Amino acid sequence: MQRLTSLFLILFSIQIFAQIGPKDTIRVENYPKDSVSTKRAPSDIEVLSDLKEANAPAKEMKFNPTKAGLYSAILPGLGQYYNRKYWKIPIVWGAIGTGVGVTLWNQRQYNRYREAFIAQLNGQQHEFSDIPGVTKEALGRTQDRAKRQRDYAIAITSLVYILNIVDAVVDAHLYEGRKDPDLALKPTIIFDEFGKTNSKAGLSLSYNF
Repeated sequence: MQRLTSLFLILFSIQIFAQIGPKDTIRVENYPKDSVSTKRAPSDIEVLSDLKEANAPAKEMKFNPTKAGLYSAILPGLGQYYNRKYWKIPIVWGAIGTGVGVTLWNQRQYNRYREAFIAQLNGQQHEFSDIPGVTKEALGRTQDRAKRQRDYAIAITSLVYILNIVDAVVDAHLYEGRKDPDLALKPTIIFDEFGKTNSKAGLSLSYNF
């Protein structure tokens, strides 16, 4: 009887150990440890400084008139780019480019008529010899007209070049004035106090002292 009991206990123990596999694990969960924040609260001075910085007016851009004029002198339109008036750049380039083109065209015309005039004086053939009625007087007047138009084009182009520099300098000077709330330029209606003429649209410039 004791042998049967011992055998039964041995078989029962083997069955229990067989049910526990080598891969069986016990899950252990890690819980975060309680912690106390060590971040320091901002002081009153820091709070006031942050409020002052947040309420401070936005920094206004300032342009140097000397730089603006120098840039426009080096390259027309560059001063307007410096002043951030980008819409003026095509106007400057178009005006100066047109003036240069007209100047070159009139210079070529002057050279043509000048050569023909000299050839006519020397009794030589030229490109206008086959045209009836071409005389040295006509060629002389034509070359003078081409020269005069060339000189006008040079003068106008030079004036546009100078105005390009002046515009850049003045624009840089007046930038702060445009940001001044006391200085205002706005459209208005001009009334005739005596009632002799109709009302007209215009601009009003006001400055508050």
